[in-house]
Amino acid sequence: MSTTTDSPRQLRLGLFVQPLGHHVSGWRLTEELGSPTDIDWLIRIAKMAEAGRFDLFFIGDALATSVYRLPSTMARLEPLTLLSALAVNTRHIGLAATASTTFTDPFNLARSFASLDHISRGRAAWNVVTSFSDDVARNFSRSDIPTHAQRYARAHEFLEVTFKLWEGWQEGAVRPDKESGQYFVNEKIQPINHQGEHFQVQGPLNITRSPQGRPVIIEAGSSADGQKLAAATAEVVFTAAATLDDAQRFYRSQKQQVTDAGRNPDRLLILPGVMPIVGRTREEARETWRRLNELVDIDNGIRQLSTRFEMDLSQFPLDGPVPDVPAGEGGQSRVKLLTELAFRENLTLRELAAIAAGSRGHRVLVGTAEDIADDFQLWLEQRGADGFNIMPAVMPEQLSLFIELVIPELQRRGLFREEYAFSTLRENLGLPAPDMQQEA
Repeated sequence: MSTTTDSPRQLRLGLFVQPLGHHVSGWRLTEELGSPTDIDWLIRIAKMAEAGRFDLFFIGDALATSVYRLPSTMARLEPLTLLSALAVNTRHIGLAATASTTFTDPFNLARSFASLDHISRGRAAWNVVTSFSDDVARNFSRSDIPTHAQRYARAHEFLEVTFKLWEGWQEGAVRPDKESGQYFVNEKIQPINHQGEHFQVQGPLNITRSPQGRPVIIEAGSSADGQKLAAATAEVVFTAAATLDDAQRFYRSQKQQVTDAGRNPDRLLILPGVMPIVGRTREEARETWRRLNELVDIDNGIRQLSTRFEMDLSQFPLDGPVPDVPAGEGGQSRVKLLTELAFRENLTLRELAAIAAGSRGHRVLVGTAEDIADDFQLWLEQRGADGFNIMPAVMPEQLSLFIELVIPELQRRGLFREEYAFSTLRENLGLPAPDMQQEA
């Protein structure tokens, strides 16, 4: 592939952080085992990512746990607390946290993210999720989770209220005047008086306007409801795609829905997740991948897949076909991706469990820096992605190799920044101010 590109587009790269590595066996291969609750370890990872000029340091989250979860996710720091600590130890990289619209309220969340945006001087992003586990519901005094449709109806109104709260403080609302004794311009601070099906919120928010106008909004739902919500509200979409054809179909569909919602499709970035297994040679990369998969605990893999599919898969033969999965209320898009992968590649249940446990349903790229750069360039130029959410399998080794080898190759091709150009995340992503979101 050509080492230069005529396209002015550049990749946007997020680092999807699992402190012990994304692969289920990653922690067993590292020579430097960290801890998901060690702030010094997480600061080090954030500084590595910033040195690599990543756009985003992204923290996923869930509101329930069990002994069967990955070590990185069984016990972890609360994301907004963590990112506030990282904000004062970094200067440029965006800081993205997951928070659920199902089990919190707009006022608290709007205030928390505005606080993070102030602390980071304009680098906050919110990954909006609805939660889909009954285990989460039982931690919040419910016996089961609301239906898919109910969760998304609440999410639409939740975002509406949150946006109103962030806009309740207008530009120029803070104007200290010692002579008059007035610190604020009162008419630039307004209550929202929202009365809706799910929320009744007076406002105004008790924090000044966010440095970015509002934090960047990220969403990851690829179901029909998820795409509809993203079309109306998101600025970045995380997704999973196994092939370029799959990615292009999703890309076209999501961008068209953005257009139909009256927004400029160029102002929504689509970043599929990808697990790059980087080696200095292809043989080295393949050996790393082989060793990782060799260490997969298949019983744990079956448990994880059972949770994802909302059915007990231990009753089926490991070396038989993947059973039909009834439509559930959970993570519908990821279940669809995994079942289609199993059908397309004729995988046994054992093989799918190993892949799902290892990559968690995302695409795996095994090769050299040139191999990975070729793939990224193809997906960018063929409109399969605007960038990628990078999921290092082994921490810190695979992140270090990606920064040392892949980033310079992308920069050499003109596909990735040499330096951060702006002070805020919104500017570095090429996204406009919130009041310009509707401009086509």
